[in-house]
Amino acid sequence: MKSDSPRKDSTMKTLWLLFSSMFYISAFTFGGGFVIVNLMKRRFVDELHWLDENEMMDLVSLAQSSPGAIAVNAANLVGWRMGGLPGMLAATVGTALPPMMILIIISFFYNAFAENRYVASTLRGMQAGVAAVIVDVVFQQGDKIIKERSILHIAMMALAFIATFFLKINAAWLLLAAVLAGLCSFLFAKRKEARDAD
Repeated sequence: MKSDSPRKDSTMKTLWLLFSSMFYISAFTFGGGFVIVNLMKRRFVDELHWLDENEMMDLVSLAQSSPGAIAVNAANLVGWRMGGLPGMLAATVGTALPPMMILIIISFFYNAFAENRYVASTLRGMQAGVAAVIVDVVFQQGDKIIKERSILHIAMMALAFIATFFLKINAAWLLLAAVLAGLCSFLFAKRKEARDAD
């Protein structure tokens, strides 16, 4: 009985950290999924050291390519990775609660918010801050790929930027193309390994 107690305390501490971290991040993050992902990376990779950068990038890729909000998807995956089903529930509830609470409050005062020029000015200022944070996310996530000097990944980044910014191609098609390119690269590497082994 006593031997289970430290393990239970450790599990509860992990669940509380997942919930409180995601609650805090979600409550003070404006600008969508990519901003929250950057803060999750700082919390779970840089501070807590629960994940390494490659794991975090894999989780972000999965979150982005799954249906639904990227912030909730990423919280699901990090929670599952760290605490199984209870961890996933703790992280998801922590992520979903702040926006729900804020939206409930705003819904009661919607007319006052919509017509208030100070609120409108504040939101415009926040847009500039959000843009800066998203650029920071791009540099942090892209820096890892460039340091690895993977020609395929660098080419895919450049082509994805051109396709979205200049050609206005839907992101869903780009994700599908990236998945196919990743599968082809994996199969090619496996075939090369098998050939070298022979």
